[in-house]
Amino acid sequence: MKHIFNRFVVTAFVLFGMITASVHTVGAQSLLPFDDISNSYAKQEIIDLYNKKIITGTSGRSFSPAASITRAEFVTVLDRLLGLEQAASPITPFTDVAKKAWYYGWIQAAVQLGLADGVSTSLFAPAKPVTRQEAAVLLTRVLKKQNNGTSAKAGFADDARIAAWAIPSVAAVRSLGLMQGDSNGYFRPEDPITRQETAVMIHRVLQNEKWAAELAAKPKESIKLGWQYAQTTQQYENNILQSNVNTLSPRWFFIEASGELSDNADPSLVTWAKKHNKKVWALVGNRSDQDMTHQILSQSASRSTLVSKLAAYAKKYGIDGLNIDFENVAPQDRAALTAFVTELAKKLKAMNITLSIDVSPDRGTDWTDAFDYSALGVQADYVVLMGYDEHWGGSPIAGPNASLGFDEAAVNKLVKAVPREKVILALPFYNRDWDLKKDGSVESSEFISLDQQNTIMSKYAIKPKWDAKLGQYTAAYVKNGVKHQIWVEDGRSLTAKYKLAAEAKLAGLAYWYVGGESPDIWASMRNADRFLGYRFL
Repeated sequence: MKHIFNRFVVTAFVLFGMITASVHTVGAQSLLPFDDISNSYAKQEIIDLYNKKIITGTSGRSFSPAASITRAEFVTVLDRLLGLEQAASPITPFTDVAKKAWYYGWIQAAVQLGLADGVSTSLFAPAKPVTRQEAAVLLTRVLKKQNNGTSAKAGFADDARIAAWAIPSVAAVRSLGLMQGDSNGYFRPEDPITRQETAVMIHRVLQNEKWAAELAAKPKESIKLGWQYAQTTQQYENNILQSNVNTLSPRWFFIEASGELSDNADPSLVTWAKKHNKKVWALVGNRSDQDMTHQILSQSASRSTLVSKLAAYAKKYGIDGLNIDFENVAPQDRAALTAFVTELAKKLKAMNITLSIDVSPDRGTDWTDAFDYSALGVQADYVVLMGYDEHWGGSPIAGPNASLGFDEAAVNKLVKAVPREKVILALPFYNRDWDLKKDGSVESSEFISLDQQNTIMSKYAIKPKWDAKLGQYTAAYVKNGVKHQIWVEDGRSLTAKYKLAAEAKLAGLAYWYVGGESPDIWASMRNADRFLGYRFL
């Protein structure tokens, strides 16, 4: 009887142990974010990236580790790795990327930054599997490792199968330890990359401590000036809160026809700006009145009076800076304008107040003869280059408001006269809708905000075409039998100009004007803040 009892105890103990072990196994399994990764060689990488919100499953409890990853999925993973936002720009050339698709904003963000392209001018192929060589190219774009001087050979047994456009990238990811070949030394460039392979590759990026620290850091601050126009203080503040603007420029002071300086200051904006850790550089304008400007600038006494009044207002309202916006100044007032800026700069420097002045691009016309760029660059703290009106309202030829080539030429010319660390590039938050005659000449043009532009694009179901040289989409439509042409300003074109400013190492950007943008623009600008600031050394 004793032996029977002992056997019962032993049997019960074994059964209890088996049940306990089974419970622990089920419990451990339930702790995994997905039910199908326990046997994956990338299990830990998948878990880590899932916890970092970089990678997700194919359904609530499935990751599908051995499945190939699609172009939409891969681009989304890269965007999340970079800490980007979805860019909901309504402007897209792709007919196969629906605006309601979960990946729409992720694809837009990558395309705007030049990280991804379509498979043609009108197709992105979001569901197409990504090949291993395509993955290498996309990853080197993300890490800015495309031009690292790698050889024309990647060093794999199947180098001959690697496309010429992918060889430098494949060589780069191999040297960086991010992608390897199989046990036989083959890279298998045309094979689809799997979801678990993707997880391992992205996880390896984060094992580089310098890269990981850079990805986790906040973007470095540069000047982002936003001009107020046609908005109340409340409306302006509301827009600023959605933006990356850190320097406000309200339209407060104007030289009037009487020669007096009008004061339209709203002290509440200064209080609000300080609360939100933003600077205020109040705008000082001349309303493009050439005669009145001449009367003020041409006499030393009136110049000094104006300087004293501006300094007094700056002190009274506790502002951080002044932004001089004198346009249509007569060529003969060149020396007088420089003298005014010199005197004002001296006064404001003693008060620790920033002085900036707006200038148009030097195109060798009398419109800019009044600007002594070199002298103004010495006296002012910043020179704001108004990078727009390439084709203005009265232009006899239709064309872009601010093509990339136009801004690039303007920047290159200005930095020969003004230190680049003093230059701010102003971008347009407005555009022109060109009404053309039958022979293609201009009938008229209409000033439009970016929201108005986007409404036109939607109403006429326009599919824009990207022009890499211009750095813009072009769009055409017919209204009441009349052809219209628009050179589109959107998140992609503005990002291209932002990249120009970043590569030129300028002091920052300005936006004319806050309120003219469409709401999606700010996500694009914040994405540019992040990505263009990465160095990945």
